[in-house]
Amino acid sequence: MHQSNDDVPLGRTGALRGFGDLYDLYTSELDESGQDRLLAALEKLHEIRGYLDRWEPALITAARERGLTWAQIAPALGLASRQAAERRYLRLNPHAVDAPGSTRELRVEATRNQRSADRAVADWARGHAAELRQLAGQLTALDSTATGRSARSNRSKARSSAVSSSRTANQSGLDRLRAALAGDDVADLVGPLTSLDDAVHARLRANRPELADQVVALERTTAQIRDDDLTRRNTPGETTT
Repeated sequence: MHQSNDDVPLGRTGALRGFGDLYDLYTSELDESGQDRLLAALEKLHEIRGYLDRWEPALITAARERGLTWAQIAPALGLASRQAAERRYLRLNPHAVDAPGSTRELRVEATRNQRSADRAVADWARGHAAELRQLAGQLTALDSTATGRSARSNRSKARSSAVSSSRTANQSGLDRLRAALAGDDVADLVGPLTSLDDAVHARLRANRPELADQVVALERTTAQIRDDDLTRRNTPGETTT
């Protein structure tokens, strides 16, 4: 199976060690673990979950290429129907809908899934408007302060093109957050808040770890809402739109 560059950093040894550490912590060391270790474990779990979410669609693609049907794949994923398996695959690999050979039914289903999940996340966001606006305000205020300090300290220094390029990329994401914060619909904050790049995450982790934790928690919450919505759509007797 082809491995993408994104999959390489974990490595076999790192994967086994990561799973082993989490297993030991959960089964026998949970009560004795301090804050730092628990936080590190949550970060490792988030990292591993990201790899699994990339590996699963790759395995499904390989299975389909070798002739396995959706009806055969569904129970292996713990799902009740081929439709549920297709929906899960499209959620994890949304670009599959554009692949050659994808059916009109698959494209329509993918669009419906996306719209339904977006509505579910938007409804949740509107019920948590105060928390989301507070988080967005803290992030944009922190960036403004950091930008001012950086400008003063580097006024007389030449900046490399790499640093400038990275700065521009970071700024564009935060500019999107500022624009959403100025708008009327709090649901518009979710996209910018959950798509901050690695450089912003690293800066938050170094300077305001509590804000970094809130951003990660938001990413997990919205992902879970989407998963739950997908499950709801596949539950017999539930109305889907």
